[in-house]
Amino acid sequence: MLKMIRRHLKGYGGQAVAGPVFMVLEVVCEMIMPLIMARIVDQAIPQGDTGGIFRMGAAMVALALLSMFCGVMGAKLGINASQGFGANLRLALFEKIQTFSFADIDRFSSASLITRTTNDVNNMTIMLTMGLRIMVRTPMMLLSALIIAVTINARLALVLVVIIPLMTLAIAGIMGVGIRLFGLVQRRLDALNEVLQENLVAIRVVKAFVRRDLEKKKFQRSNDDLTDAFLRVGMRIVALMPIMTVCMNGATVAVLYLGGRMVMGGQFDLGSLQAFISYIAQILMSVMMVAMSLLQLSRAQASARRIQEVFDATSDIQDGPAGDRLPRPQGRVEFRDVSFRYAAGGEGDDVLSHIDLDIPAGRFVAIIGGTGVGKSSLVNLIPRFYDVTDGAVLLDGVDVRDYPVEELRRRVGMVLQTNVLFTGTIRENLLWGDPDATEEDLVRAAKDAQAYGFIMSTPNGFETHLDQGGVNLSGGQKQRLCIARAMLKKPAVLILDDSTSAVDSATEAAIRESFHRNLKDTTVIIIAQRISSVRYADEIVILEDDHVAGRGTHEELLASNPIYQEIYQSQQEGVEE
Repeated sequence: MLKMIRRHLKGYGGQAVAGPVFMVLEVVCEMIMPLIMARIVDQAIPQGDTGGIFRMGAAMVALALLSMFCGVMGAKLGINASQGFGANLRLALFEKIQTFSFADIDRFSSASLITRTTNDVNNMTIMLTMGLRIMVRTPMMLLSALIIAVTINARLALVLVVIIPLMTLAIAGIMGVGIRLFGLVQRRLDALNEVLQENLVAIRVVKAFVRRDLEKKKFQRSNDDLTDAFLRVGMRIVALMPIMTVCMNGATVAVLYLGGRMVMGGQFDLGSLQAFISYIAQILMSVMMVAMSLLQLSRAQASARRIQEVFDATSDIQDGPAGDRLPRPQGRVEFRDVSFRYAAGGEGDDVLSHIDLDIPAGRFVAIIGGTGVGKSSLVNLIPRFYDVTDGAVLLDGVDVRDYPVEELRRRVGMVLQTNVLFTGTIRENLLWGDPDATEEDLVRAAKDAQAYGFIMSTPNGFETHLDQGGVNLSGGQKQRLCIARAMLKKPAVLILDDSTSAVDSATEAAIRESFHRNLKDTTVIIIAQRISSVRYADEIVILEDDHVAGRGTHEELLASNPIYQEIYQSQQEGVEE
């Protein structure tokens, strides 16, 4: 954890050092004041030294003001340093997550990654804030007060020999349990966030099927589990407080009894007893604050382990060695004896098995087949959203695993099944395809995707604001914007994963014509369910039960392939009805 703090305190190291310095000065001021008060009570008042009383009183006021100034500065610098650390750590985590493959995100779960980037980082930030303030100030005060107390009256200080070990044992026992329970709390928080995220993403489905009560029960179960975990931690903390209180009160009573007898016997001055009691209170309060800080430290340790798991994760998608030796982008795609399964470690069944395909550059190829046969899985292997289990996928004769990942994905444009748009204007969303695109490029891509008409029908045209996920657009409009964004990229390979399902046949035909007209050198791979979407492809590939069950043109497959004939006939019957 200390390595993590040092690494991510970059830019705030000076404040992280200066803050504790001010805290030390604050402690020094607080340690001196009881000694001055003891001199006033034991010397100035009995002697009637009014001037001395005022001088020492003024010194105490000055020390109090200096202590307040040092405390404020220490707190301010400590908060700045800890918040800066939190910002650096969140950014580093986000950058690390951006390198993850789909499989890595599946392994951690998006809800858990959100919790680690927010709540776990916040726990670390709180701990550092306490570390730069309380964990510096408190041990310093504890040690200083202990030394001064022993100096004032070593015999009376023996009370602490009994009390402090008892408090230390209580703290150690509760910390041992706390670290494990705080880890459980964070895992339960992951589960709660997962339920909440799933509900919000699918809120339209929940409402459409009137399943609010079911979702409420699911959330309540996760919420109750989290509450139970917090209560288990809380009960340990509650158990600590009475122990600490008994120890503090017992020590105070013992000091008052023994010290009072010494004063009555003339062995101890009254002012010194008052100062001694002040130092004893500071010692015991410091032990109490150390206990609370250590509990926060135990929670931060649990969070630090979870954060470190993300940093230690090695993505299975790494840059390849080809570098400058890559061929000119053309768009030829080859699948050589490709097998793929989602489960890691060789477990689970193959989604794709021994796939051999050669797609020449510039061809328009369609992939068709039933639900769950691996169509999307197949095309996801081209930009390395996942890596093959066996075999190889080649782009322009080079294994995609040999490409630098960013260069590979620059050559491949993709319109996913789920139409993802971001909060912002239509222009900003389209510029994801090419940040340097001109106005002419934007207009051409929008027209080719048959999106220009509805864009210009809005009051602000390309400057129309989109809500999160493009919820203020229809399904067909979102699909066309996503297609325009991919076309603006001018990729060597353009993949459309069932991306025209929400547009009518005439619009789909117009989009397909624009591919032939403006992307004639681009390899277009389209996944579709409708025969009308694929019948004009240069080649149609049929997937069935994890393997290729047929290849050819519409006419060839209609004449010879039973699977294609069945699909065609079922859709013709639907049209006739």
